[in-house]
Amino acid sequence: MAEISQTTITPCLWFDKQAEEAVAFYTSVFKDSKIHATTRFGKAGFEQHGQPEGLVMTIDFEVNGMRLTALNGGPHFTFNEAVSFIVLCNDQAEIDYYWDALGADGGSHGPCGWLKDKYGLSWQVCPRGMDDMLNNAGGEGAMARMMQMTKIIIADLTSD
Repeated sequence: MAEISQTTITPCLWFDKQAEEAVAFYTSVFKDSKIHATTRFGKAGFEQHGQPEGLVMTIDFEVNGMRLTALNGGPHFTFNEAVSFIVLCNDQAEIDYYWDALGADGGSHGPCGWLKDKYGLSWQVCPRGMDDMLNNAGGEGAMARMMQMTKIIIADLTSD
């Protein structure tokens, strides 16, 4: 049998021209973050990409151990809820922090722990063990309470 190599999958986040600003935002929200590499548009390929020389093309960065790439790809595509990032939090203080930080400055809060940040990227801010909370013996009540929430309140999920 042929040996299978370890393949890396890195999500690429498409921005119009806000990649640099967005990466600065994400690396400020998530404390364990770093930027690995930045590439910029040059003269070559201008006929295809139409971007000014020197503008950031991609930024390879990491948040909480997850590698991502931000791309200034132009206005052709925008984010929607078909893809979201789940932030699993250890306690209510973490939920409150990420809910407030990711939803700040033009973000919008949705139901059941979902929000969009100011760039339109969708996030789910949830407690670790939420599946257990919803699937335990009192799960029907927890599910009903969660469906009424915007930000998840752990104490309200676990009370019966």
